[in-house]
Amino acid sequence: MEEKIRRIYTSVIKEHFKNHKQMIFLSGPRQAGKTTVSMMAKEFSDQFSYLNWDNLDHRKVILEGLQSVAVYAGLDKLTSDIPIIVFDEIHKYGKWKTFLKGFFDTYKEKVKIIVTGSSRLDIYKKGGDSLMGRYFTYRLHQLSLAELSRVEPSGQEINEPFLSKSDAFEKLLKNGGFPEPFIKNDLRFLNRWKTLRQEQLVREDIRDLSRIQELGQIEILAEILKHQAGQLTNYSNIAKKINVSSATVRRWIKVLQSFYYCFSVQPWSKNIPRSLIKEPKIYLWDWINVEEDGSRAENLVASHLLKAVHFWTDYGLGQYDLWFLRDKEKREVDFLVSKDKKPWFLVEVKLSSKGGISKNLAYFQDKTGAKHAFQVVFDMDYVARDCFKQTYPIIVPAQTFFSQLV
Repeated sequence: MEEKIRRIYTSVIKEHFKNHKQMIFLSGPRQAGKTTVSMMAKEFSDQFSYLNWDNLDHRKVILEGLQSVAVYAGLDKLTSDIPIIVFDEIHKYGKWKTFLKGFFDTYKEKVKIIVTGSSRLDIYKKGGDSLMGRYFTYRLHQLSLAELSRVEPSGQEINEPFLSKSDAFEKLLKNGGFPEPFIKNDLRFLNRWKTLRQEQLVREDIRDLSRIQELGQIEILAEILKHQAGQLTNYSNIAKKINVSSATVRRWIKVLQSFYYCFSVQPWSKNIPRSLIKEPKIYLWDWINVEEDGSRAENLVASHLLKAVHFWTDYGLGQYDLWFLRDKEKREVDFLVSKDKKPWFLVEVKLSSKGGISKNLAYFQDKTGAKHAFQVVFDMDYVARDCFKQTYPIIVPAQTFFSQLV
């Protein structure tokens, strides 16, 4: 039997259904585990139903209307548990928003609802009645080092460090965090999986859910972004390479972001003299597509930090965001994490600890007032100490730092 990895999001769903009536909107990249996580909700009710828009039989049930779905989910019967129903990929239905509003308003006392999608559900909220107040969003990420061993939310952002399972860190760096290639740990499978996943993203998802016709040029753009992960985004240079306008490049990058191919990190400018306030940095959701070692390490850290700020925000601990720092003197720190719009901690990424600590950490810590400043390195072994107890710039092993996040 194929190994299954328990996810922290399963515990979040259980807690949500215990405390809230709102629908769960579970969004995230294709093949990150949304369906698997939603199916694990079977554990919380004997009455569980699943409808996938891509399944023609399921689609027929949905198109027949609210009562058809209610009967399918057993809402016309007295049950010992409140039923749970999952609507998978329903955002592909043109009237999905109106349908969900009607279903929730009619049956919210009788059923718990999970809605999943491999694109950002919020980008399809144009027109129709508002769903405001009827759902909470949870953004599901690929596996991280902490989640491989800690699947119960602690109710706080930072946790005690722990030594991860044997070779877990190396497997994440080599295979990425998507469950199937991580579990298989096979290079040939990984190569085929990466190729197929990108083809499906462009040739199916973007083709079917956007009006973009120039799929070949979108594929070239995706390849270009692989080779400049972590660099400042120069829209004009990219536009020249694929023979389109800068405005088109900006629009296409937003489309790639909406389908979880890449994400942008904006520059932080508050309290930074002569700050750089224009171009963002672009990173890939799947860091194994970044070939250069230093850039892949930086992308891996970016992905772990993005997962953390998304989880902390979605879980209701506050408002968290991810930034980078750079001024016109080209002083730079890779990442800044803010909490409730105030700088919290800085992160600089290095493959090696041999060069000593970056002077820019102390400079920007002074300018921003951030409590912590870390230089995360990949050549140090795990250290069993809480790095968040340090308030001065310090070099930290990547394994220690990752283990304290989500």
